[in-house]
Amino acid sequence: MKNDFIKKIFFHMKPVEMLIVLKNEKARYPTQVSKAVDCTYSHAVKTLEWFRKIGLVEFDKKGRVKYIKLTPDGEEIAHAFEGIIKKLDRIEEKFEAKISKKKETK
Repeated sequence: MKNDFIKKIFFHMKPVEMLIVLKNEKARYPTQVSKAVDCTYSHAVKTLEWFRKIGLVEFDKKGRVKYIKLTPDGEEIAHAFEGIIKKLDRIEEKFEAKISKKKETK
């Protein structure tokens, strides 16, 4: 593996959250993305620029506003991450229920 930079991006939660926010159309421009995932504007812009370079998003600049749209690859990856997060949430719920059940029996 010569260049793992693409994989390294996705081992952080904020970029994953950004893709999911864009997939669910809760954000259409960088300011909305940064607010939705609770990160700085500059971090959101840098991450979105990487997403553009690797083909996950497209920018559509109208006047001073830069709109963001997922590409088909971006949609596919966001959908997959969303599924993984939902699965992990279900596993976590089961684990927490198991722990709380153990505490009740003591």
